[in-house]
Amino acid sequence: MNHFKWMKKLVFIFLVGIQLFPVSKSSAQQNKTSLYKQTSEMADVMIQYEADKGSIIRFYSSSTRQDANYAYNSPERRQRLLTLIADYQQQISKLDFASMEINGKVDYVLFKRNLEDQSYQLKEEQAKYDQISKFLPFSNRIVALEKPRRRGLAVVGQEVAKELNDINKDITKSIKDLKRADSIESTLADYASTSIKSLQSVLKNYYNFYNGYDPLFTWWVPKTYSVTDSLLNIYAVAIRKKGKLVSYQKDDGSGIIGRPIGRDELIRQLKLEFIPYTPEELVEIANKEFAWCDAELLKATREMGFGDNWKAAQEKLKNSYVAPGKQPEAMFDLYNQSVDFLKKHDLVTIPPIAEETWNMYMMSPERQLVSPFFLGGETLLISYPTNTMDYEEKMMSMRGNNPDFSRATVHHELIAGHHLQGFMSNRYKPYRNFPTPFWNEGNSLYWELLLWDMKFPQTPEQRVGMLFWRMHRCARIMFSLNYHLGKWTPQQCIDYLVDRVGHERANAEGEVRRSFTTNYGPLYQLAYMMGGLQFYALKKELVDSKKMTLKQYHDAILRENRMPIEMLRAILTNQPITRDFQTSWHFYNK
Repeated sequence: MNHFKWMKKLVFIFLVGIQLFPVSKSSAQQNKTSLYKQTSEMADVMIQYEADKGSIIRFYSSSTRQDANYAYNSPERRQRLLTLIADYQQQISKLDFASMEINGKVDYVLFKRNLEDQSYQLKEEQAKYDQISKFLPFSNRIVALEKPRRRGLAVVGQEVAKELNDINKDITKSIKDLKRADSIESTLADYASTSIKSLQSVLKNYYNFYNGYDPLFTWWVPKTYSVTDSLLNIYAVAIRKKGKLVSYQKDDGSGIIGRPIGRDELIRQLKLEFIPYTPEELVEIANKEFAWCDAELLKATREMGFGDNWKAAQEKLKNSYVAPGKQPEAMFDLYNQSVDFLKKHDLVTIPPIAEETWNMYMMSPERQLVSPFFLGGETLLISYPTNTMDYEEKMMSMRGNNPDFSRATVHHELIAGHHLQGFMSNRYKPYRNFPTPFWNEGNSLYWELLLWDMKFPQTPEQRVGMLFWRMHRCARIMFSLNYHLGKWTPQQCIDYLVDRVGHERANAEGEVRRSFTTNYGPLYQLAYMMGGLQFYALKKELVDSKKMTLKQYHDAILRENRMPIEMLRAILTNQPITRDFQTSWHFYNK
């Protein structure tokens, strides 16, 4: 009887539970929607690939540390990576693309693109290696010698010493042959030198593994190995010196020597970034944006009482620089102004920890040679003079980083710019490995466009300051594309920034040097304005049409992580896409 009552009570509780907490299709759908906040059908295979690639890179590395040689792809590692890519291309070709939710389809398209591009880069690298392999006749012997070390196999010290002695003869002959050889194109000479240094590192790892632990190895090998190590070092230096600059890399007087990539490679890279415009069309867009800036600049200049003399208006701003030692607190004040504005208008979610955990450092004089303005992210790097600079260097740095000019850069670097981007990217869909400057820099630039529209600059001086940077973004498109198309020299780019935008000459030189001689890609400088215009066009499509609020739109951007903006658009509009999706979004209609 008691058992029967207990069962009746359980049935009653179950029925009440069904009534109170019904399992409906809508709740199941809600759980699925919640799931896609952090993952997609492609997440597992993408995570596996990155882990597998990392394992291969580490195993086949020429170094035990993450130094310059760690990043070097030996022919062996390059071939193993190509095999890995082919394996994953085959895997994803068998996936049921049609059944995927839009997040999975976008991840598929971008992951497929990544695999194709990485394969392309590795094959290009192999073609480059084929051109310098004749200078490395001893390479395969060193690689073969090192292989037993990976599994700790025993070696015969006398045989190792003999092999190293024979390798030394090959290196010595290569050094002699090099003296009689013609000059080598500089990039190939540098690559050959890097390859030799990597072989030196491989041999060093091998030697350190056995020496001192294997008695016969320790007796036979050290003297011969020291000769090998020395010869490799001599050869690496000699072959780098053998390099010569090709004609388009000659110094034009600026001291800035880069390498234009040409129109075909520009178009290939634009396609990779889902930009449907040609370089010439992008220059046309830049000119239209510049014309808008010119008109607005003249309005503000006239309000300041300078008529049409916009350079005089800029000069007033440049001379409003803060006193030495006061720049950090001036920038903190600009930060507070921008964040207060964002909060007042409820424009984006700002997590408290994001506000709490950014900090400041001062930029070194050496780094200011290539980064004359702020850099940012979790750390705001402030560009300002130090005691080691001469008078003109100090004045150019202070004038170029005056408060009105900096008004558009502090929020670009911190919140809602790079710091908030990085903070959110670490917390939402971090498996997505689709970094692009069109998202990073474009989103920060978009905030400059939006805050202008919302009257963030209150005075004509503030408008002139923000317009300086907007003009600068237009100029970046102009000078970077014309340079890579082979039309402009670095000195012409510098002069253009000084004459057309109003840069201090030293700052213009730093900007051009940064663009062409560091690790920034050829599309990086044009990505600011073009990415910003993409976000701006998407805002019109989603916010101006009342489909989303500004805050919903901005939060959605940050919660999808970095990717080409056309693919972000596909997610936010639930656009139907195919496996072989190609860029088609002509976002500029002005």
